Amino acid sequence: IALTLRAVTGLTTAQVARAFLVSEATLAQRIVRAKRKIVAAGIALEVPDAAALPARLSDVRTVIYACYNEAFVSTTGTQDRALGADAVWLAELVAAAFPGDAENWGLAALLASQHARAGARFTVGGDLVRLRDQDRTRWDADLLERGRRPLARAAELRRPGPLQLQAAIAAVHGEAATWDDTDWLQIVSLYELLAQLDPSPIVRLNRAVALAEFLPGRTARLLAELDVLADSLGHYHPYHAARAELLRRLGRPDEAEAADLTALRLTQNDAERRLLRSRLRRHPIGDE
Repeated sequence: IALTLRAVTGLTTAQVARAFLVSEATLAQRIVRAKRKIVAAGIALEVPDAAALPARLSDVRTVIYACYNEAFVSTTGTQDRALGADAVWLAELVAAAFPGDAENWGLAALLASQHARAGARFTVGGDLVRLRDQDRTRWDADLLERGRRPLARAAELRRPGPLQLQAAIAAVHGEAATWDDTDWLQIVSLYELLAQLDPSPIVRLNRAVALAEFLPGRTARLLAELDVLADSLGHYHPYHAARAELLRRLGRPDEAEAADLTALRLTQNDAERRLLRSRLRRHPIGDE
């Protein structure tokens, strides 16, 4: 997959490394090993037989999703809306070509719903805008609808999967007129189902963040749940930013600032760094 992202989609080694949450050096070694394997095994560059295509769809979806994630907030600190639109188109193309796979429709729904918010994701000056602060009048209603239709197609197949559940979560966010109108009960319920299918550390992180919105009184317990993920997500800057948010809510500003500073050190994305610096300016130690 890493080699495909590098050689076929044209993403840089740094961009692919970001997608896999690993260092550039580690990613470069993976690509070298993949190239050597291809040469040693004499693997030809050819279109597989029709019977072999369905088995490869999971990898195809991973490549398309990784491309969109890079477009969502690029390694350069901006968003690449053209790359994002291409990823949405590819996801829809794959779903139409293989309509019997519910996860294909799930990916198409997820990316359309995410891309609908592209116009509100950055300020004119290039600053990243969090979902809670976005001007929802700038969301693309047509794209939101393009996200609902494939989600309905997926539901008809009655084979739920992680991408479909992520798409459903994105759809719930898309239906809320304001942040306060968000149906957190439904989002938390969807995350509970997602965690059963994909109990990865990132899913557990996102579930805890959603629960903190739905049940503010459980913030201390949720922070403890995040602390358990430190070994897995210690290199992942959104993890430390999420911890900072919970620590701040618990009235622990010193620890919150330390977590934000760790997040700042872990990202080289200019827009993300500016967002973290703005949080530190808004909540200097001693102001609470």
